[in-house]
Amino acid sequence: MKLLTLTIMRAADEAVERFYQAVAAAVHEVHKNHAVTELQDNAGYSVIQVSGVLPRFQLDKRMDAMHVKIAGAVADWIIANEEDDLLVSLIAKEFHYEHPDDIRCILKYCHQNNRIDAEEAPQVQQKPAHNRRYKIVQAIYSYLQQNEHLNIDGFLTFRLDDYVEELHDLAEYAVDEFVMDQQYQEFISLLKYFVYIQEAKIPFAHLLHKGGSEFTLLNDRMEPIDTTDCDATLTIEMLEKDINFEDIIVSTLISVSPEIIYIHTRDPHVQIIQTIMQIFENRVELCQYCRLCQNLDRTVAADYNEL
Repeated sequence: MKLLTLTIMRAADEAVERFYQAVAAAVHEVHKNHAVTELQDNAGYSVIQVSGVLPRFQLDKRMDAMHVKIAGAVADWIIANEEDDLLVSLIAKEFHYEHPDDIRCILKYCHQNNRIDAEEAPQVQQKPAHNRRYKIVQAIYSYLQQNEHLNIDGFLTFRLDDYVEELHDLAEYAVDEFVMDQQYQEFISLLKYFVYIQEAKIPFAHLLHKGGSEFTLLNDRMEPIDTTDCDATLTIEMLEKDINFEDIIVSTLISVSPEIIYIHTRDPHVQIIQTIMQIFENRVELCQYCRLCQNLDRTVAADYNEL
């Protein structure tokens, strides 16, 4: 007794086999040995056939449970095997990116956003990635309630508009991040050029990272460098960039142009430190541990003890 037929077009054998195993497991979980799942490979497409074993099989409420589980298996197939192709198509057609490197980079941002989405909030049901899967499951489940044959490619093309719209939003967000990253790299390149054309004005400077976004700049005479000086902020102002304290640190370092910048920090991966290392390159040295670092640690400990 035929219960359900799933058709897949243009898929790799290994991927089809994994999908078949997922469907078979879903069917077995609900109907045990009262239903069988078969895979048929044809030219250009594959068919998964689910059948009830008579006379033991009976059409009862377990069909509803099977539809739910198969809808989940189909949703996982679409996300794993079709989603990237859909995103690439959206990036090319909707956002007009043609160069393969640009498309790959934007797709990478999509993947990063999905990973962050999967790790961040404890309320799983509120995550966009989970919502996309839920929409696919709901649409397929509703369809299977009324139909015994599901062509997955056709269903994806004509029945999953809400899902594709969410992919569009994901691609748009990734494109925005891609553009901002390009602008950032152009900004860094310009600052590197400023550093390159300038001669050193002082032998060295010390950047003390006290934690978070709190920094102190000292010149070669161990005196604080005035980060509010107008000349020191000229670089950032010329670039028409919104000024914040971290920008002023970078601008001040460019203005005073030290031959060597000693960075004293316990967290060298902070963005501003990474930016300084990008701009000044071989003129930056990360201090391993010195008297300034010892004083820095004592200051942090004193601040902590005051809490």
